[in-house]
Amino acid sequence: MRIRADNVRTVALAAGVGVTLCVPLAISVAAAGSDTVLISRGRPAAASSVTGADVAARANDASSVTRWVSVAGPGTQWVRIDLGSVKRIDRVRLQWSGTFAKTYRVQTSTDGSNWVSVYATTAGNGGADDLKQLNGTGRYLRVLATQRARATGGYGLSDVRAFGPAGKALPAAAPATGSLASGLEDSRKKERALALISSAENSTLGWRGQFGYIEDIGDGRGYTGGIVGFTSGTADMLAVVNAYAKRKPGNVLQKYLPALRAVNGSDSHAGLDPGFVPAWRAAAKDPVFQKVQEAARDAYYFTPSMRLARDDGLRALGQFAYFDAAVMHGVSGLRVIRAAAVRTARTPAQGGDELAYLNAFLNARVAEMRTEAAHEDVSRVETAQRLFLRRSNLDLTTPLTWQVYGDTYRLTN
Repeated sequence: MRIRADNVRTVALAAGVGVTLCVPLAISVAAAGSDTVLISRGRPAAASSVTGADVAARANDASSVTRWVSVAGPGTQWVRIDLGSVKRIDRVRLQWSGTFAKTYRVQTSTDGSNWVSVYATTAGNGGADDLKQLNGTGRYLRVLATQRARATGGYGLSDVRAFGPAGKALPAAAPATGSLASGLEDSRKKERALALISSAENSTLGWRGQFGYIEDIGDGRGYTGGIVGFTSGTADMLAVVNAYAKRKPGNVLQKYLPALRAVNGSDSHAGLDPGFVPAWRAAAKDPVFQKVQEAARDAYYFTPSMRLARDDGLRALGQFAYFDAAVMHGVSGLRVIRAAAVRTARTPAQGGDELAYLNAFLNARVAEMRTEAAHEDVSRVETAQRLFLRRSNLDLTTPLTWQVYGDTYRLTN
C-alpha cells in the first residue's frame, strides 16, 4: 500500500436494475387545492430490483392498484423517478403496499449520483404517507428503503407522487450517468473501484500504468510494488513472483525468490538490493506478469472481500469499502474491522440500516488505521468513502468526486 508525504422521530431534513421507460404525459393535476401540481406521473422510473411484473413504472402510473415490488429479503432497495429537469419538490405522497419500510428516506438529486435527504423516518407504519413542505430540488426523486417492517418480503409501493410549482424555471439538469444498482461484479463498477484504490495507492486513476511501481515507503513492510501495493514483508509480493515463475520459468524476478522468502515478515532488503527494483520494473512490461498481478489482486483481495460484502447485504459502496480495507489490512484485517463495526451496528443482512452500518464500519476502519503511524492520514476514508456515504451514493454511480492526500479526483463514467 502506498502512502503519500437521524433522530428517531419523523422529520423533514435539509441537508439489479429494473428500468422501465414510460411515455411522459402532459398532466397538470392540482394537489389538494394548493398551487402545486403533480410532476411525477408517467416519468421514467427505475428501481434497484423488481419482482415479476411489478416494475418501477407501476409506482408512478395512473393506477393505484398496480405497484412496484422489490425482491424479498433484508437490505437496501430503492425506486427513483426522473422528472426530466430540475424541479422544486414541495410534497411527496407515498402509498405503501403490504410490504412497507420501517426506515426510509425521500431524497432528491440533480445528477442521479449525489443525493440529499428531504425526509427520513425510522418509524414507518405503512399505508399513506403525505409528506409536505419538503422544499426539495432535483431532477431525480428517490425513495430509499433500508429496513423492512416485517420479517419477510421486500418493499412495495403502489403510488409515488411528487408535487411542485407549475412552470417553475430552474437551472438545467445534469443527465444521469453510469450504471445504477449493480455491484462491483459489473465490470464498469469494478473499474471505478480500481481507479479509486489507485488514487490512494499510486496517486493516479490510471491503475494499468502501475504494474512497474515499486519503492520502500517506510511503513515497515519492505518494498511496496504493483497495482495494489504488494509488499515484500507481507507474503503477497512473494506469491506474485512465485506465480510468475510458474507461468514463465526463467523470468528476471525468479532468482529473487529465495531472498523474498527470507525477508517475508520483515522490512529487510537483504538479498534484494540492488537488482530487484530494476528487475521488477523490467518484468512489468511483460503481459504475463501483468496478468499475474491482476490475478493475485482478485484472488487475495477482491474476490474474498466481495464474498463477505455480499453476505452482509452491501451495495457497491460497501463492497468497495471492504475491498479497499482488504488491500490495506489484508482479508484478516478486514474481518477484524468488520467485527468491530458489528459490535455497534447490524449489517443489512442482519436487518440493519445500511447507511448506519457503513458509518460504523468506516469508524472502525479509521480507528484501525490510526494504530499505525504510517496510516495516520485517513483521507482515503474521510474525504472519499465517507463523502460518498454522506451523499447516499450506495451504488457508486458517476459522477464521483473525492480527495486523497490532498489531491482531487473525478470520475465521470
